[in-house]
Amino acid sequence: MPCFTIVGLPDTAVQESRERVRAAIKNSGFAFPIRRIIVNLAPADLKKAGPAYDLPIAIGIILASRQARGDTSNTILLGELSLEGTLRHTSGILPMVSVAQQEGYEKVVVPDVDAPEASLASGIKVIPCSSLAQLILYLSGEIEIAEYKPSDALINQEDAYSEFDFAFIRGQEQAKRALEIAASGAHNIIMSGPPGSGKTMLARALPTILPPLTREEAVEVTKIYSVSGLLTPGASLINQRPFRSPHYTISHAGLVGGGQSPRPGEITLSHRGVLFLDELPEFSQSSLEALRQPLEDKVITISRARGSLTFPANFMLVGAMNPCPCGYYGDPVKECKCSPGEISRYQKKLSGPFLDRIDIFVEVPSVEYEKLADDKPSESSKMVRGRVEAAREIQRARFKDRLITCNSEMMSSEVKEFCRIEPQAKSLLHVATKQLTLSARSFYRILKLARTIADLERTDIIRANHLAEAIQYRPRNSIY
Repeated sequence: MPCFTIVGLPDTAVQESRERVRAAIKNSGFAFPIRRIIVNLAPADLKKAGPAYDLPIAIGIILASRQARGDTSNTILLGELSLEGTLRHTSGILPMVSVAQQEGYEKVVVPDVDAPEASLASGIKVIPCSSLAQLILYLSGEIEIAEYKPSDALINQEDAYSEFDFAFIRGQEQAKRALEIAASGAHNIIMSGPPGSGKTMLARALPTILPPLTREEAVEVTKIYSVSGLLTPGASLINQRPFRSPHYTISHAGLVGGGQSPRPGEITLSHRGVLFLDELPEFSQSSLEALRQPLEDKVITISRARGSLTFPANFMLVGAMNPCPCGYYGDPVKECKCSPGEISRYQKKLSGPFLDRIDIFVEVPSVEYEKLADDKPSESSKMVRGRVEAAREIQRARFKDRLITCNSEMMSSEVKEFCRIEPQAKSLLHVATKQLTLSARSFYRILKLARTIADLERTDIIRANHLAEAIQYRPRNSIY
């Protein structure tokens, strides 16, 4: 009896491709064979998901029924079919094309709207196609389709975040300095202060002082957004650093990734960028504790019964919080209305192991009237970014033969090799370690932070003033 069956552990989207393929073949001027058709998606134990299989299934049926002839050797076919036979935007094109190139394929056929994205994978010919009928004519040699030539037009990061600038922020010079250091070495930072002191605005201005993505980093980010279905159809390279700011009601799977079919979470979407957690203590305890491993390893591994997936998660964590539920604990002007028990419970929402992975803690006090009314222009983000880029260039040269790119990624072996300190600084570090009862992790984080401060001053050795500034960013009161 005639039937059309797809085997090989397909999900619902792949199963529904039977109707899309049937309609697309008929509407492209071909006959759908009235026979027993079995499509085998190997390997059989790997779950198949998404509509990218539509085009190869349709071409396979047409060629197998001998309604057309064509050579598909060394060619990968990718794309979702509409009912009328046109090719539609398909998520995950860039990662699939990259794997095809690594496996030695010479050509890839993709929907014409996805050609700019596919062209980011070098070393493979990208053939843009608009419909199933056009592809059949191309494979049979009746027409020629020119290979897509990519353009290197990149998005200007300065324009992307133009509404936020350090020049618009009055006062808060200490917080600006802390953000400059954090941006220079990709360090994690938590800002604490009363409501309305400017914590959120400072965090949103952070991308304006970060250096632009390198091409390798931009391709990494574009792959992630392509897989997640967040890449705009027709878009090419994402060149501005991601800035993700999830609400504190986000689920555990939404933050770290997961689900029945694991998908990237916010920490992966902020890869090579910034993850901003406003009202940090309001996030669920399990979600914050789940950040401990990716903050240390720069990857997140999600395990399920059918297997495990590892997603990149190399991000800067920026947290903003109030010192207590009402927000005015320790404020010199406004009285705090919280009881000691409420303050204690609020502060304990952030565990010691989580805070031990933070490099910089900075107080953001209320801004005085004189600073708000001052017409003197503040230093612009462009000027700060120049110093940050110079410090990052020093780090790239330092780690050119290693897999790391900035100071925050150093392991203990790199810290011992590159964090040379003068004798006076050693004495200061010895005293600080005893008085602050620093853990081994905090000890190395102080050295990495001091190395970044020294890079901003372009000195090879860490001096006492660099180490003193790094130590002052450790917690000094009960809130931490």
